[in-house]
Amino acid sequence: MPIPSAQPAHAPKAAHDSPSTQPVTVGFDLDMTLIDSRPGIRAVYELLVRETGTHIDCDLVVSRLGPPLEAELAHWFPAEEVTARADRYRALYPDHAIAPTLPMPGAREALAALAADGGRSMVVTAKNEPHARLHLDHLGMRPDLVVGSLWAEAKALALREHGAAVYVGDHLGDMRGARAAGALAVGVTTGPCDADELRAAGADVVLPDLRSFAQWWADYRS
Repeated sequence: MPIPSAQPAHAPKAAHDSPSTQPVTVGFDLDMTLIDSRPGIRAVYELLVRETGTHIDCDLVVSRLGPPLEAELAHWFPAEEVTARADRYRALYPDHAIAPTLPMPGAREALAALAADGGRSMVVTAKNEPHARLHLDHLGMRPDLVVGSLWAEAKALALREHGAAVYVGDHLGDMRGARAAGALAVGVTTGPCDADELRAAGADVVLPDLRSFAQWWADYRS
């Protein structure tokens, strides 16, 4: 399975550097880990409701963000319509979903703490890469790498390729992806899954939100 493109914002250190000088790479999920995309996603689904006349429980949709778009649309549209509805959703997304989205508490500080320690940050998300980048640029977040269109265990493809030692996410699928990559699985309870669910899915560490990341990171590195 080919790995979607991951464009580095900063050049990685040379491969011949010794392990002690290699920066530690930490991966982050996007929706409900780094960003609260619920207002924007709700807005796009509400447009789909108006355009198609199909009932969609938008409150339910934004309460379970994580899986790929097509998996959610399959709950509301016949199978033969899902691809077309996904295309329309993605066409509407830039104009309606980016501006309302907010950073999750502690997200900017988590990325800053990692960068201050010489670490490299990467975002690995089920969202397509162009939309992920629009969100991050709008919010002034500058991870070193962004990889889109990977979900659950498939996230391990990018995490392994870029040597991520840690992966942080809010969903059971994120924990499964971290475990499949052999990375330390860090769960945050800011999405649809509580601490017990995250641990059952393989979380090594559970934080209430990213406001706890900087202190945890300092302890982890020491």
